[in-house]
Amino acid sequence: MLELKDVSKRFGGLAAVDSVSLVLQEGRIGALIGPNGAGKTTCFGLMSGFIRPDQGQVVFCGRDITGWPAHQVSREGLVRTFQIVQPFTGQSVLENIAVGAQRRRSRGAAIAFAAEVAARVGLGEELAKPAESLPIAGRKRLELARALAAEPRLLLLDEVLAGLNPAEIAEVVPLIESIRAGGTTVLMIEHVMQAVMSLADEVWVLAHGSLIAAGTPEAVTRDPAVIEAYLGPGAAARLAQPT
Repeated sequence: MLELKDVSKRFGGLAAVDSVSLVLQEGRIGALIGPNGAGKTTCFGLMSGFIRPDQGQVVFCGRDITGWPAHQVSREGLVRTFQIVQPFTGQSVLENIAVGAQRRRSRGAAIAFAAEVAARVGLGEELAKPAESLPIAGRKRLELARALAAEPRLLLLDEVLAGLNPAEIAEVVPLIESIRAGGTTVLMIEHVMQAVMSLADEVWVLAHGSLIAAGTPEAVTRDPAVIEAYLGPGAAARLAQPT
């Protein structure tokens, strides 16, 4: 469904993404992980049209979408969320979600569909509230709902679990699984490894803009290069020593 072919992006002298290639099959949940500053969110920007690559190709459902603007990419069905949630102030929860429902032919249809999506993500009782009044967990659900209202074929989730407590995470994990079960492919950036291990079919690991490992969650968490990217040089050898 999604393929990156040697995609690179530099900002001045910094290679934020350096010749990254990956393939995500339809119907799966993938995870893009790595230390802070590894280039994960830049990758999402390149995939979704918010950033134009310096080189390489982005292919979505067999079409080369490299350099397409974000609104055109979204219309094709590739939709992303943002780590920092910024609701439209002065609008209700329902109105915020309806903004994403632009495929609907009328405002009434968009509002009706937005209400359905809100119920799906657990915001059904919050529709009339001002969006800015929601706590962080509610805002995360709102960001997810706005993206789902756009009816994505592929949903990019940028740290949707960040800032949530363990109970809140436990509620959102099955919601992500239900999104895949409903026919939407998912690629997530996530630091909550418990969620990555339980949700992801395949994981790609970035460090300093480069892809250093790929495979199942179990395989990449045992990879010495991944261990050292997170814990520092020599960490893999130290962990392998008998206690």
